[in-house]
Amino acid sequence: MLGKITFTLDVRGELTDDELYYIDHYQLGDTELYSSHEMTDPGSGLLGVASRLAFRAMTLRLTVNELTRGKHFESKDVLEVIAIEQHIRQAAQSFRELLDATFQFDGEEVVEI
Repeated sequence: MLGKITFTLDVRGELTDDELYYIDHYQLGDTELYSSHEMTDPGSGLLGVASRLAFRAMTLRLTVNELTRGKHFESKDVLEVIAIEQHIRQAAQSFRELLDATFQFDGEEVVEI
């Protein structure tokens, strides 16, 4: 065998028409569910632009829109793939709770403290 093994993970959320409606209605499509890295100092000027572009190329991300369309992840590290899957499962559960809240929200909610 030549080369190293590549591990893959394909994710896709199966959403109802109502769920897709609320994602669109509340503009949740660009909500980031997973990011493999977090940029602490984006820099400034031309060097900052270059560093942000390089950072984006290295970072694995998953948004709600990508989850609905499906997304493919690859890595040479099986532990990284397992970690990505765990993070995405947790993020999907949190997003499920957010969607459940949107179903019950009718435009105004008063919380008494």
